[in-house]
Amino acid sequence: MSRKLSTLAAAGLLSLCAAAPAVAGSVTQPGETVGVAAGAPLPPGVYYVDTTDFGCRNTQPATTCSLVTIPVLAWSTPVTLLGARLQFLVATPALFVGVEHTTSTFGMYNPLVSGQLAWDLGNGWGFSYLFGAYLDVSSDVAWSSTSINQRFALSYTNDGWNFTTNVIWGIQLDSVTDRPQISPCPSPFLLRGCNPNFVNVDLTATRKVGKWEFGPVAYGSTDLNRPVFAYQKQSQIAVGALAGYDFGSVILQTYLTTEVHENNYGGRDTRGWARIIIPVSKLFEEPAQAPVKTKY
Repeated sequence: MSRKLSTLAAAGLLSLCAAAPAVAGSVTQPGETVGVAAGAPLPPGVYYVDTTDFGCRNTQPATTCSLVTIPVLAWSTPVTLLGARLQFLVATPALFVGVEHTTSTFGMYNPLVSGQLAWDLGNGWGFSYLFGAYLDVSSDVAWSSTSINQRFALSYTNDGWNFTTNVIWGIQLDSVTDRPQISPCPSPFLLRGCNPNFVNVDLTATRKVGKWEFGPVAYGSTDLNRPVFAYQKQSQIAVGALAGYDFGSVILQTYLTTEVHENNYGGRDTRGWARIIIPVSKLFEEPAQAPVKTKY
C-alpha cells in the first residue's frame, strides 16, 4: 500500500474487477491500491500481500454482492535500472459474485504479471512506473481478453505521512470477443464480450501515529471507449476511511468505502476491505546477536 516495511506498495500493484457478470468496467478493481505508498520503492526482499474485500451494490430488483481475494507475490530486487529499484509482481486473484435470491458464481480471475521501476526522488518523494498484463483465462468471472496494464504512482512519505496518487491505465487487446465471460455486450450483441479500456485513480492521505495509521481514501474510474455502439460507458467515485496497525513482522490494514457517484453500474456500492502484508524474506533472517560483555 512511511515505507520501511511498506510492502504496502506491493499491494498497490495488483488488482481485479469486482463488477457483476453482466457489468463491465475496469479490469483493475477501482480502490484496490488505496492505502499503499505505491510510488515509493520497496526495500529489497520478497513480500506476500493479500487484499480481500466484500461489498454489495444496490442494484434493482435484487442486490448484487461480490467477494474478492487478491494474493500477490512481490520481489523487490537488489538491481537498479536508470536509478530506479527493479521490482516484479505476480497476482492470482479469485472472485465470487452473487445476485440476491437468484444465482451466484465463483472462479479464478485474470492473473497479473508485471514489472516496475520505482525511484526515490529524495525529501520523501517517490515515483513508480509499472508495466504488466492481465492474462486471458477461461473463467465465468474473468475477462475474455488479455489487457495491458500501466501504472503511474507519486508518493510523499516523510514524517509518517502517506500522500499517494496512483493512476492506472488499462488497454484491452481485444475490444470485442466471441466469449462474453464477465463482460457481455449489450443487446443485440449479447453473444459477444465487450472489453473497454479504462482509467482508475486511487488516492490516499494517511498519517502514522506510533504503530497506528489513519486517514481518508478515495478512488474513481471511467471507461475510455465503447467497444460497440450500444455500449454505455461506466464511471464511479467513492470515498472512505482507513485504519492500520504495524505489528513489526506483519502489517494489517482495513478500510471502508462507499460510492458517492456512479454511472451505468445500476446502483451504488459499499465495500469493506482488509489487507495483510508479510515481508517473507525477513522471516528467514537470523536475529542480530547481542554484544558479548566481558568483565575485567
